Formats: sequence, C-alpha cells, structure tokens
Amino acid sequence: MARTPQEVTEAELAVLQVLWEQGAGGCTIRQITDRLYPEGTVSCYATVQKLLERLEAKGCVARDRSGPVHAFAAAVCREELIGRRLRTVAEQLCGGSMAPLLTHLVRAEGMSAEERAELRGLIDQLDNESPRRKSNKK
Repeated sequence: MARTPQEVTEAELAVLQVLWEQGAGGCTIRQITDRLYPEGTVSCYATVQKLLERLEAKGCVARDRSGPVHAFAAAVCREELIGRRLRTVAEQLCGGSMAPLLTHLVRAEGMSAEERAELRGLIDQLDNESPRRKSNKK
C-alpha cells in the first residue's frame, strides 16, 4: 500500500518524540542525534539530518535559521498526529468508523478508574455540545 505524503515513519516519529519532549525551545541536529544515538557516528548525524529534512517537507517540523546553528521544533502537536494516525487506521480497518477502534482499545488495553472517569467526562462533554453543533449547522 502506498504511503501518503503526510504519513510519518517510525524513525521520523522518534525524532518528533525528542522534539516534543524538548518543547518550544527546539533542538539542534547534534542534540537530537545525541538523544537518539548516544554512541552515534557521523552517519547517525546524517541520518537525523535527513529525517529532519523530510519532516520539514511534510510540515511536521519548523527550522529556525536565525542563529549560527539551526534549531528544530515540532510544528505538529502529538495530539494532532495521534488523530491522523487513528483516522487512517479507522479508514483502513473499520470502514472509517472510529467506534470499533475505540471499543477495542478500551477493552483490550484495560483502563484505570481515573482513565475511565476521564473518558466518561469527555463523552458527557461531547453529548452536551452536540445540540449546539446541530443548531449551528441549520
């Protein structure tokens, strides 16, 4: 199956994880390489550089060129990427419906009482917003 241009590979995801952990300050290629490959070589640095170029082309990473060393920061938040990936899985496996996917995740993974309460609160919030959404669409 062909990969869509916005899909992020596992290697690119590892880079994004470092950037999300770092926050808005950004990281240099060297900092990312040191985090991903502590015993890294020159080829590891080149790999991270290439991954950043690809992520930048996909709109997932922003580059700050103002300093002598370029800094990179995530341009996509973790929640947005999770949403994209889950929608893709739902389309591929569930005919576009999120319900079977969510049901499986809740049942298979098991949830703590705190997580279940958070999920109930979210469902209640969405139920309360639903009438407003319908009236706005008229």
